[in-house]
Order: sequence, then C-alpha cells, then structure tokens
Amino acid sequence: MNIYSVLQIGDYHVNHCEDFLITKKIGSNKILCAVMDGCSTAMESQFASALLGKILRKISIEKGYQELYQHNQSGDLEGELKTIIKELFKEIIALKNHLMLDEKELLTTLILLLYDVKREEGIILSIGDGLVCINGKITEFERDNKPDYLAYHLKEDFEEWYANQNQKIFFSQIKDISIATDGISSFAAVKKTDHDDQINPINYLLIDTENIDSEEMLSLKLKRLEHYYGMKPTDDLAIIRIKK
Repeated sequence: MNIYSVLQIGDYHVNHCEDFLITKKIGSNKILCAVMDGCSTAMESQFASALLGKILRKISIEKGYQELYQHNQSGDLEGELKTIIKELFKEIIALKNHLMLDEKELLTTLILLLYDVKREEGIILSIGDGLVCINGKITEFERDNKPDYLAYHLKEDFEEWYANQNQKIFFSQIKDISIATDGISSFAAVKKTDHDDQINPINYLLIDTENIDSEEMLSLKLKRLEHYYGMKPTDDLAIIRIKK
C-alpha cells in the first residue's frame, strides 16, 4: 500500500497556503488521514487548518499508545472516529479558552479518513466542503461555498451535533481512495500552450496511475498540469491518495 500526498498554494493566493494535511498511523493497523481548508474570509485561516492538523496528530499518537498497552481493539471504526472527533472538540475548546481565540480564528473544513489496514475497511467524515474519490467514484461535498464549519458548533451538545452528521462514507476492499479539499475543483488555464490537448485535472490526480511508482506522484502530476497543460489550482489544494 502506498500513500501519496501534496499541498499547494492556489494561484490566486499570495501569502499563505490555508490548507493543511496529516497522515498518521494509529497503532499497527490503523491510519488516520485528514485534509483541512481554512476559510479565506476569516482571520489567519492558515492557523486554523494547521491547528486542527496538529491536534489530530496528538490524538493519533495518544490512541496509538492506548492500543499498545490496552489491547482492546473493538473493531468499531465509527465509534473510534466519533471518539477522535470528540477529543478534537475538547482540545479546540480548551485552546480557544486558553488563547482567547475568536471563532473566526478557528474556521476550517475537515475531511477525516480512518482506515483499518488489517480489516480492509474504513470510514470518511466530511465536515464542510471537499471531495472524496473511491475506486474511481467521485463524491463532492459542497454547500454553495458556505461550509458548515466545526467551530460554529463548539457550544453545542457534542452527541446531538454528531448524530446530525450525514456526510459519511463507509468503504471496504478499496484499491484506490483519495480525499481532497475543494481546491481540486479550482484548476484553470493560467498560461497558453503550444498544443490543443485537454485533460480533466480531478481524474488525472485521483484516478490516473501515471508515475504511480514514485513517492512524488501527485507533485509530478501537478507539475505536468502546469508546464504541459498550462493549468494550476486557483485555490489552495491538499490531497491524500491511498493506492493498494
């Protein structure tokens, strides 16, 4: 199994990439992947997406130690995902209070993937906008560019909020799976080319297998899109792709 990832600032952005990504093992059998997209109209959006990524890394490390010493793996992936999100809530609330952060400093989308390598099954939860591709089938989560950010709900009862989350995908026996921020849909022609060849950037990045033997597959594809097809993402972009 190979895991590829890439993070790129959008062509319309200047100072910061407001997207973030994380891939982290939990114990010996599970993998946690996440992509975040900070809200461009909020405050210091790159901080919000990076903060959630760092918290998720911390939670993954802690859960890895728990599995190592407790040996009580239930196999309930959705239950484990819920626990991770609940811990994320608690950590964000604690940091918000400790650092006296404004809600606008915490606005970021989140697509979280939890995969059990041994059982070959997993779950994806999307909180806000983004795109998922499983074995060539694309699912896009979009709310007219008005994502329902997690930070909007920090004062709510967690159990009630989680029960209303319906942007979930369960999967098993996957061969190729990707999660991406909505920058994947923002590719545009930024310079002229000397040919008329056309390409679908989403299919090329998430389905096509060119350069599959290279750890830098996604970076190489982005370079080809730019230098041969004259296309770049105008919005920030984060992609994680798992290929078996």
